[in-house]
Amino acid sequence: MQPLIMQPLIQQTPAITSNMDLEQIDPQWAWEPWQASEQEPWNESRLRLLLRRGGFGGEPKSIAALKNLPHAAAIEALIGSDAKREQERFEEDSAQLLAAVRAGGSIQRLAAWWVHRMIHSPSPLIEKMTLFWHGHFATGADKVIDTELMAQQNQVLRKHAIGDYRQLVHEVAKDPAMLLYLDSASNRKAHPNENFARELMELFCLGEGNYSEKDVQELARCFTGWEIRRKSFRFNSYQHDSGAKTLFGVEGIESGEAAIDQVLNHPAMPMFMARKLFRFFLCDEPEASQELLAPLAQKWVESDHQVEPVVRMILSSRLMLSGWSIGKKIRSPVELAIEWVRALDISTNLDRLSKGLGAVGQSLFHPPNVKGWDAGRAWINSSTLIGRANLLVDLLQDANTRFAGGDLNAWMKSQRITTAESWATMLEESLLAIALSDSERSQWLEQSTQGNRFKEMLLWLSQNPKLHLT
Repeated sequence: MQPLIMQPLIQQTPAITSNMDLEQIDPQWAWEPWQASEQEPWNESRLRLLLRRGGFGGEPKSIAALKNLPHAAAIEALIGSDAKREQERFEEDSAQLLAAVRAGGSIQRLAAWWVHRMIHSPSPLIEKMTLFWHGHFATGADKVIDTELMAQQNQVLRKHAIGDYRQLVHEVAKDPAMLLYLDSASNRKAHPNENFARELMELFCLGEGNYSEKDVQELARCFTGWEIRRKSFRFNSYQHDSGAKTLFGVEGIESGEAAIDQVLNHPAMPMFMARKLFRFFLCDEPEASQELLAPLAQKWVESDHQVEPVVRMILSSRLMLSGWSIGKKIRSPVELAIEWVRALDISTNLDRLSKGLGAVGQSLFHPPNVKGWDAGRAWINSSTLIGRANLLVDLLQDANTRFAGGDLNAWMKSQRITTAESWATMLEESLLAIALSDSERSQWLEQSTQGNRFKEMLLWLSQNPKLHLT
């Protein structure tokens, strides 16, 4: 008799399916790098998911260039790692446009300039993260009323978009637009203003429940004497409370810079940032548990507050690329419009488009309050649903709108789209995260039979609720 040979037990790793609840997902498995397999192949659907979440979707040429490359190549494309020369040329052109905007002093033109960047940047993830930080460090032009200062802050957010969060917080704390918006420029030792101190802890770094009112008072004293001269930060030692302060029980803190470091070293900060990034990239609701977020928070600590490693971990994770997150986020107005423009190779009147974004709840440089936009379900109500459809309809019917520089029919011909069926397939793949049902698709094809049928199909799609999910 042959001896019995025990075969090693091969552990079957559990698949993450779209209908799983968050509490069913193992945290370690969720954040491990996704690998293509026979069951979960790297395909165009996953590529589009990655480009939507890490950027603003993809133009046909980007999809064609990336669909046969590994998924790691798509992440590098989002960052712009292989487009250095293209990025340099883009920045030169963008700087010229920005100089004209600054000379004109129009905040609406500044918003249009940023929309242009989101459409055309060779580094879409950088613009996506700049948008994230604009909501995180929310500053409104309704109070600042200085286009130059708002442009300056926007550049600071972009400079550190996926860089060192410590440095970003330090620069934002001294940013003139922020100093004005949260009244920190009038913070004097005789009457410390607590606005910035409170928001630094509650909204920027720690979240509610991780500081006391005494911490707010002491932190505000640290920022006394911080002011603006000639549109730049200036420290006025005569207005600074130089007495020692106690923050989170630590004595002997004196300067604002030391106080910021103390806030950044608080143990609650990694989890706070992990939660915000999770919601931004993956899932509006439900809220993730601390157990699920723990690996992200740990990566934040290991990376010493560097943003890029955490974002890469999210974008390359099994939780992202398994497809679990599909349909679990509602497109913001900016995402909806920019993805539509990029997918259809549209050029149009960007001043009008940026104004239209404000009408449906996301006016760039005008967040609703210091908390920024609530996002998720807050984007959608009976008024904004109609407004979103109208925004896209206005875009399509604007006399300035072109498709790759020409009309819609010529562009479709260049894409080898000649039938309503092939047009419907292209639009579903490019613009919808959740496929239409057979009955919805039949209705779509049947109703779009009058006039310019292909444009009518676009107009019909602009009113479909599934368009708002990503």
